[in-house]
Amino acid sequence: MPLDGPAGGEPACALHLVDDESGTLDERSSVVELVPTAPYRLDLTAWVLRRRDGNVVDRWEPEGQRYERVVVTDSGPLDVSVVQVGPPEEPVLRARLRGPGASLLRTRHQVGTTLARSLGMEADLTGFVELAGHDPRLGRLVERFRGVRPPRFHTWTEALTAAVSCQQLSLAVGITLLNRLAERYGERSLAGHVSFPTAEALAAASPDDLRAMGYSHRKAEVITELARQLADGELDLDPLGSADDHEVLAELCRLRGIGRWSAEYVMLRGMGRVHVFPGDDVGAQNKLRHLLGIEGPLDHATTRELLEQWHPFAGLIYFHLLLDGLADAGLVTPSG
Repeated sequence: MPLDGPAGGEPACALHLVDDESGTLDERSSVVELVPTAPYRLDLTAWVLRRRDGNVVDRWEPEGQRYERVVVTDSGPLDVSVVQVGPPEEPVLRARLRGPGASLLRTRHQVGTTLARSLGMEADLTGFVELAGHDPRLGRLVERFRGVRPPRFHTWTEALTAAVSCQQLSLAVGITLLNRLAERYGERSLAGHVSFPTAEALAAASPDDLRAMGYSHRKAEVITELARQLADGELDLDPLGSADDHEVLAELCRLRGIGRWSAEYVMLRGMGRVHVFPGDDVGAQNKLRHLLGIEGPLDHATTRELLEQWHPFAGLIYFHLLLDGLADAGLVTPSG
């Protein structure tokens, strides 16, 4: 896997390597089976990860109900296709990996572990569901999207780059920029799909090229500089996993181009801190106002105060509000 991936040990869910190694040495296929705790819905979780239709890195195939992504390993890119076998109450995920034989056999367990983390299978939402049972407003959201889990970006490079790309822009524009970045600097799989760029690829990129894609001069410099620091080992975010929120926020905000919104975004989507709600996110603020029936705009402080009643699950509410919008747009199907 990429050298700058978020730290993590064995997945909490069951992981099995299925004996299905077929193909030639140049292109081989293998299956990793993952068994998350119930309830689980791959479609909802994948949409929280991809955020908008048209995302070329995190793809969803509606006809086959498949989540697809190119995962970059030390030996090259692998095509990964994940389907859910069984209903939310008895979930089993089967991930088929396709790529160079040597790379596939050596890294498939690591890929499975990464998928378990990135698709939220390690999260325990028992307390969140219990809290929702005592609050009709929250309960409606939780029941509507029963089975969703909080996903995470695959690497620190992806988390930081996504945060910078979406700063002060609509999510649709941010995803468009990230798509262009992937098409230009991502690795092509045997099937022709693109991965999210590695730190090494972005470190070698020219800021002028990023500006030609639509990035501002400052964002282009920030993205390439952060990538260089990650690639060189100058920046290592893994030790922050055991730090408290105040320390993490302070350390992230010391990085060039990373402010409070970006730091909280990385804490939620990169570190899996599901109690963190990016409080400066105007779109999320508007959805929260609608949920609570509040008139007038919110600021960061008021948003935090409103979310205290649902501590420590603010980030999960952020994801559910995102799904609510996607459901209204007809992109996801609510439970029941």
